[in-house]
This record gives sequence, C-alpha cells and structure tokens, in this order.
Amino acid sequence: MYKPIYVFSEDDALRFAREMNIRTIIRGDEIHFQVCPYCGGSAGKDKKTFAINRKTGQFQCMRASCGAKGNMVTIHKDFDFSLGRDVDEYYSRKDRYKSLRHYPRPKSKTPAVEYMESRGISKEITESYAITVRKDNESVLIFPFYDENKVMTFIKYRKTDYDPSRDSNKEWCEANCKPILFGMDHCSPEKSDTLVMTEGQIDSLSCTEAGVLNAVSVPTGKNGFTWIPHCWDFLCKYKTLIVFGDCERGEITLLDDMQTRFRGTVKHVREEDYKGCKDANEILRKYGKQAVLDAVARAVPVKNKRTKRMADVKRINLADLPRIRSGLPILDKKIGGIYFGQLVILTGERGKGKSTLGSQFIASAIEQGVPTWIYSGEMPDWCVREWLDRQLAGAENVRHVRQPEGDVVYKVATQAGDAIERWYYDLSYIYDNTYLDDNDDETLLETVETVIQQYGCRVLLLDNLMTAMGDDMSLDQYRQQTRFVAALAEMATKHQVIIFLVAHPRKAGLQEFRNDDISGSGHIADLASVIIRYDEPRKDEDPGDRLLQVTKNRLTGKVDYKGTPLWYEESSKRISDAQGKFDWHYKWEKLGIPEGTPEGIAAVYGDDDDDMEIPYGDDEEEG
Repeated sequence: MYKPIYVFSEDDALRFAREMNIRTIIRGDEIHFQVCPYCGGSAGKDKKTFAINRKTGQFQCMRASCGAKGNMVTIHKDFDFSLGRDVDEYYSRKDRYKSLRHYPRPKSKTPAVEYMESRGISKEITESYAITVRKDNESVLIFPFYDENKVMTFIKYRKTDYDPSRDSNKEWCEANCKPILFGMDHCSPEKSDTLVMTEGQIDSLSCTEAGVLNAVSVPTGKNGFTWIPHCWDFLCKYKTLIVFGDCERGEITLLDDMQTRFRGTVKHVREEDYKGCKDANEILRKYGKQAVLDAVARAVPVKNKRTKRMADVKRINLADLPRIRSGLPILDKKIGGIYFGQLVILTGERGKGKSTLGSQFIASAIEQGVPTWIYSGEMPDWCVREWLDRQLAGAENVRHVRQPEGDVVYKVATQAGDAIERWYYDLSYIYDNTYLDDNDDETLLETVETVIQQYGCRVLLLDNLMTAMGDDMSLDQYRQQTRFVAALAEMATKHQVIIFLVAHPRKAGLQEFRNDDISGSGHIADLASVIIRYDEPRKDEDPGDRLLQVTKNRLTGKVDYKGTPLWYEESSKRISDAQGKFDWHYKWEKLGIPEGTPEGIAAVYGDDDDDMEIPYGDDEEEG
C-alpha cells in the first residue's frame, strides 16, 4: 500500500484557524469558523458560515455570495498554508508567486529598534536589514527578505508580545510570496566563501551582530525547503556551509537536510559551544558576541558516517522499504516494485521500445507524486514530452491526424494536454540538450546530482549509456563506462533515488540473454541493482508484442528469466501486461482543475499587485 501525498489531520484545520486568527467551535463532525477566511463573513448565533469536516477535511462556506469549497490542499494553495515539506513541494506552483517589487524599502520604526535592542541586536543592524513594525500593530515585527539583486520577494511577521492563550500564532508569512533566504542581499562570496545558516531571522542577525560575514536564515522553519530551487545559484557560490540551527534534545535543526542538499562542505556548531542555549540569539544575550564568533569558528564537519558497529545497524523489514509501482502490475507482483536507492538497467535491442518503457516508468512515478527527470541523448525534448504526454493522456484523449501523404500522426487533445501540464509542472523535468555554452563545463554526472539536490527529483531516466558518455571516447572507453555507471550507482544509494539507465546489448537477435551481453564494460551488470530486458518474444508463436525479463534483482533475489508477455498500443504509446487493456487513468484527470476552487479566487490572492496595501505604511519609494 502506498501513502498518498497528503492525509487529512484535524490538527491542520485547527492550526490554519490559529494562523488566520479565527475562533472555532467544534460541533459533531464539523469545525465551525466564526469567520469565513475567503469572504470574511461572520456567523450569527444560529447561522453556519464556514466549516471543515473533521473526518474528510472538506470545507464549504454556506454564504450564497461566497460558496467557497474544497479541502485542505485547496487551503494550502489559496493561503500558502503549509501542510508539511513534502506536500508543500508537491503542490506549490512557482508561477503563482506575486511580485513585491512595488513595495518601497521600509524604514525601521522605534518599536522595532527597541525590541531588537532588547534581543542584543543594534540599531545599526536593524536599520541595515530594514526591519520595522506594522502600521496597524506595533507589536508585529516585519522582516523583509531581499534577494541578491536587492529585490523584495518575501515578508515574514513576528509577534513581539506573543501569548499562546491569546494569539493564534507567533510567526507567519505574507501569502503567496516566493520563499528565499533572509539576508541574501548582505552576503557575498567575495567577503568569505563560508555561509552560516540559522533557523530564525533574529539568530542570523545575532551572527551578523557578532561579526560573522555571511549569515542567512530560512524563511519557513526547519521543515520548509521550498526556498532551495530559488536560492540554488546563491548556495553554489559558497564552498562551506556552517549550520547554526536550533539545538534541541541533542539534535541540530537543518543539519540533516542541508547535508544532502548542499554541494560543498557542511559543518555544524558543536553542541558544547551552544553552552546549554537553544540558538545563536540566546548565546549572544547570555555570553556575548565573542561566544557566537567562537561557536562559528569552532564549527566541525559532520562526522564520517561510513563506518559503524554492526549492532547499530537498524533492522529493516523489506516490506517497509520505500518503493514505487512500476505501472505494470504483474512486474510489481513478481519483484515487489522498484525500490529507492537502486540503479536499474533497461536493456534490449535497438528500436524495440526501451525508451517507451522507461517513459512509462516515469509516468508511473509522477502518478505517485514523485519528482522525475529525463535525459535523452537521441530524441529532441519536444519528442520526449510528446511520448510522455500521450502515455499520460491515454487513447481517448489522443487525436488521430491524417497527413496529406496519407500517414497518420497522433496529437494529445489540447484540453487534456493543458491539464497534464498543470499537473506535472513541479513533478517532471528534462535535460535541455539544446543548451550550448562554451564556458559551461558541467558534466552530465554533475547535472544528475544537481537535479537530485536542487529539484528533489527521485526517479531519473538516462537514455542511453552511449550518448550519456558522449562521442569523444578514448581507447580506454570501458574504464570510462565503468566509472560513469559506478557514479550513478553511488548517487542512487547516497540520495536514495531510482536511476533507470538504458543500455543496448552487444549483439542483436540474442535468444538466450545473459547479463554480460549488455554492451560496454563487463562491470556494468555488476554495478546494477536490477536488470530488466525488454525485447521481442523469443518465438513467433509466443504471446505478446514484447517480452519482459528480470535477469538480476540484487535486493530481493526475485528474478524472471522465463519472461512476461506485454502488449503495446501505438496511439497512447502505453505498454500493458493485459492484452487489449490500455484504458487506465492518471490523477491529472481529477487534479487538472483543483476541485473546489471558487471562481474569482484571484481576488483573494491579490493578483493586481498595485492595489495591495503596504503593511508597514511607508509612502516614500526606495531610492
């Protein structure tokens, strides 16, 4: 059984109410809001306005003039309300972030300066980072986030007099803004090739106050990493990252995630240098600037984790290991699905459909909410997309177009294609083989690791080995192939991703295939976790259009030398293990247009940025 992207929790509904500062009443199976977050309408004594079902998470506003309805995912999209890292990264749409360019740079007001001074932050630093307070509530601090070009893209708020018995939340963000790191505009690799990262804004300012040259903080807490794609180029300019997260129960927040996402050296502040404090600001206030500087200076690399006691190895039930469905039920039944951390070789004769099978594996991964990436060294990007879109659309959404010459070509219906595009917008990436830059010497292996780290891609398809290696092989090409495939296998294990690699056999027409028949270095088969052969049936009388064999399966040992017959449908390019059965459905048909999205919702987002109110109320434009 596979866990859906989001499972409703009543706590999420109540947390949303707190963040919106709306009172709630629980009546039976419903959580009633005193005010509708969409239209602002209030509930009377006996009137219902806005309610969320405690079991399903579905909501609806009963006011006829509003009628907003949907579920918690709808609320996540409409109010930029976090449902956790995985959900946020899956459903967020980069093209929906609003612009804050027209906001003037705020001037630090006296209440902001006084509060920051009480936390050990000087007036000079407060004014330099343009920290101020809301014009309608001086107890609410405003932290503007500026990118490297000094353009404001994100705003965060913090209650200075937070009282949990009175206030719904301590911190919140301006809705629908692009998340970036706080303090980027004050950092430069020319000053230092080391970047210090904290969890809270006041903690990064504490580092700056102490004299740290480059200090930033994350926008949405220790579990929010939607900022990484927008700050990737910025991060790559630094060789060393020092994580100065909150020290909680012997663990340092942000450290585990940044270890896998940062490309350079990752260090962390030693637990003893926290001196029993939780964070950088507490150290600053209790022990002074030098203690903060010393903590950063004494930061140590993460301990080598390659060796440990056998007794410390966690016992794992194979049934609990994460995996994806292949999209071919009979294959999943035989080998249990495709497990993460594996390099999977797809082999078979040229022109027999390995690329099509690999594309269908990608489609299945997208269906399960897993970000994917494709490299094709033979087909143009538009052709790769056309194949994938046809597989996702299905024959009923593919149009047959007869050419003047009499041949038939296939085209995905426009409405279906648009819905598919919206659905896989943040789930499907492809190598741009049209990109040419003589000054860019990034290798394909570096690109593979980058898309894993930057975009969170967890299922990757490289089609194929020979084109991935390039056409400038030296005489020692087998050694190069071994190193290339070994690097892919290591990345699959290190980052716990699935990498499909297409590789041709040495000879055509092999009746009895052996793993050593894969073209290239003999070590390729040794390095693979799984080898799948997709080729013509061995005999004319054998059923199916193709035969699928599993000739190696390192993790479970389950193989299928005899093979499974598969069938192919040209219009949809789908491959099926049941003859004539190609009519399965993908989630884009339901998620193409978000269910429950009320008309006119753009007005809630504030798409017309010129009409948005400036929260800090300054009239002067930034000079």
